[in-house]
Amino acid sequence: MTLPATAAAPVRPVAAPPPRSRRSRRLLRDLSPYAYIAPFFALFAAFGLFPLLYTAYVSLYRVELQTPGRMEWRGLDNYTALFQDEFFWTALRNTFTIGVISTVPQLLMALGLAHLLNYRLRGRTFFRVAMLLPYATSVAAATLVFAQLFGRDYGLINWALGLVGIHPVDWQTGTWASQIAVSTIVTWRWTGYNALIYLAGMQSIPSELYEAAEIDGASRWRQFLHVTLPGLRPTIFFTVVVSTIGATQLFGEPLLFEGSQSGGISHQYQTLGLYMYEQGWGYFHLGRAAAIAWVMFLLIVLMVGANALAARRRVAKEKSR
Repeated sequence: MTLPATAAAPVRPVAAPPPRSRRSRRLLRDLSPYAYIAPFFALFAAFGLFPLLYTAYVSLYRVELQTPGRMEWRGLDNYTALFQDEFFWTALRNTFTIGVISTVPQLLMALGLAHLLNYRLRGRTFFRVAMLLPYATSVAAATLVFAQLFGRDYGLINWALGLVGIHPVDWQTGTWASQIAVSTIVTWRWTGYNALIYLAGMQSIPSELYEAAEIDGASRWRQFLHVTLPGLRPTIFFTVVVSTIGATQLFGEPLLFEGSQSGGISHQYQTLGLYMYEQGWGYFHLGRAAAIAWVMFLLIVLMVGANALAARRRVAKEKSR
């Protein structure tokens, strides 16, 4: 028995979406990536860009902490008074010297530690974690401990110096002594952090370069000079820039070392960050503190730009060889 053939239902053509619908979908597809990154830019505008611009605006006025709503136009007088203040130049000089004697040993030690950890050592994971402990330690806790170590009468540092016949050093009164003490705290906190950054950069260098250098008879020291250092130049540039920014903004260590916002009796280790804090929250001059903040910002821009220009010239010379 044959079943009767059923007629197939006619296929209706699918209507094409209207042109407006296609344009809206295309627009939504083009704008969707920006929606994912919009929260970052919103937060940056609220907590980064707006404070920066508002600080520049406040630096042109006379504003006191007791009456922040009363603003008196001063123009560039805050900057003029700043450059005529001898304590500003003292703070600028202290910032430079403390930055140099803390950054240079810090990066050299970090480079050496990273080079050691780059080889196969027993317990490498333990040493890598241990190097991050100073960075994870509170600034206040670390500074208070070092302040006791550098004590004049009962400090452990002076006790150790006495064992070798060196007279006790007044680490909180002498200019160079206090700056070395503050720089030691900074070096202790950031050496391990930079060492791990260098270690990550060393592990990204192809092993074939080391094998070729070893076949050519290069020692480990020559491998370090001619293979490791050239491969680490972008990483070294990054750490130099970050360390420069950190040295310019140094605040917690000098403030807590003696507990004085003036940076010692004769301002011998007062940095720009501490000087800004003294002007704003010690003398209540918010307008002048804002001017100091902008001077620090411009100094950071100039130093980073100088480092970038030097790195670019070095790369251009290498390419021309």
